[in-house]
Amino acid sequence: MARWSFTQHPASVNETYLEHMATAGSFGWRMLTASLACFAHALVPFAFEKTGSTAIRELHERMARNRVRHQAPAGEAQRAG
Repeated sequence: MARWSFTQHPASVNETYLEHMATAGSFGWRMLTASLACFAHALVPFAFEKTGSTAIRELHERMARNRVRHQAPAGEAQRAG
């Protein structure tokens, strides 16, 4: 059960566990740095004016471009039930 829970989602997006860890980590790092820029922007409005929105746009583009979901073969869902 534990092994399945660590591999099910990565496999559903056509990645191994380690590939998914690297991808998710890079997204997290980008969001963290953009978040810090947004907090700095809150204090100093003329700084980092577009950093947050640029990060969101780039991450969305990257995620949408690489989105591949596997569907269960026809009839497999029926056999499971």
